[in-house]
Amino acid sequence: MPTPYGYCGGMAFSADELRVLRRALAAALQPTTVPVQECLRLSEELDEAARESGRLRDFLFADLARYRDALPGSVHGYLGRLQEALAAGHVPGPDDLGALRVLRSVNAGPAERDRRTALLRRCEQAAERSARARLRALPGGRLADEPERPPAPKPAPQPAPKPPQPGPAGPQPSRRGRPVPTPGEVFPPRRRPSPPPAARTA
Repeated sequence: MPTPYGYCGGMAFSADELRVLRRALAAALQPTTVPVQECLRLSEELDEAARESGRLRDFLFADLARYRDALPGSVHGYLGRLQEALAAGHVPGPDDLGALRVLRSVNAGPAERDRRTALLRRCEQAAERSARARLRALPGGRLADEPERPPAPKPAPQPAPKPPQPGPAGPQPSRRGRPVPTPGEVFPPRRRPSPPPAARTA
C-alpha cells in the first residue's frame, strides 16, 4: 500500500503540503511583488495543509495501534506501519518496544531478524531521546550523564548581637538641672507632743 506521504530532507509531507510548498517557493522566486490576495489564499492553504497533515498522522497512528493489537498475525503490516509512523514523528512507547522484542525471532530468517533488530534499536533510541527531552523540560532536570552541580555555598553565620550594657547606678539628674531632694527633706521627722501641765504637777 503506497504511503500518503512524500519525504524531503528527512521530513514527511502529504500531497497537499507538497503542492502548497511548491507554490510558496514559486512565489518567493518571482521577481515581482505578489498580490495581497494571493498571499492570504496561500496562508489559508498552508493552514489547511497543516490540519490535513495532522489528520493523516492521527489516522496513521490509529492504524498502527490496530495492527499492533492484531499481532502476531499482522507482523508484516505492523512493521510497515511502524516505519511510516516513525517517519511522521511517532514516539515508540512500551507497547511498540515490547512487540518488537517478541517479533525479532517470530517467523523470521537471519536477514529479516537483523532488519527487525535494527528497527528495534531505532525505536529504542527514539524513545530515549524523547525521555531526555522531557527531563530537560522539567524544572531543574538534568540528564543522567551530566555531572551533578555542586551545592550552593551556605552564607557565613552572622555573630549574635551583644546585649546592651547597663549604665552607671546613681541618682539621675532632674530635667531642669536641680538635685533630687532626699526623703528626709520631703518628709521631715515629726516631733513628739509635750505632756499637759496637769500631768507634770502630779
